[in-house]
Amino acid sequence: MKGTYILLMFLNLDKSIRIGKLGDMQFRNGWYVYIGSALNSLEGRIKRHLRSEKNHHWHIDFFSDHAKIKNVFFKEGTVKEECNVAHSFLESFDMVPNFGCSDCSCKSHLYVGEKTSFESIIENLQFEEFLQ
Repeated sequence: MKGTYILLMFLNLDKSIRIGKLGDMQFRNGWYVYIGSALNSLEGRIKRHLRSEKNHHWHIDFFSDHAKIKNVFFKEGTVKEECNVAHSFLESFDMVPNFGCSDCSCKSHLYVGEKTSFESIIENLQFEEFLQ
């Protein structure tokens, strides 16, 4: 299975987190969504994110050490759609600049906002809930 995924995460307190080469970044407590893609194994990528023990390869690996993944959504597809999906959140939510987008021209792939508003966009984009 290939496609795009969204991690719905909660950070329970304001925190400074070292994010790889981005360095120390300030995060406020609240709800976050991270948008990614996996064109080899979508299920494998999602399961990797859900593991507590993993090598830190992507920006999200550093953040997920501190924020709890509360839900995962996915959409199957053979084309990289994460940038289009990330743009769906850009106008409505605060972004974390340069996060998760070092391989594209997006401003961010991590957004902070209200849970119900995130869920509404995720539903409108027709993503499915990932059940383990």
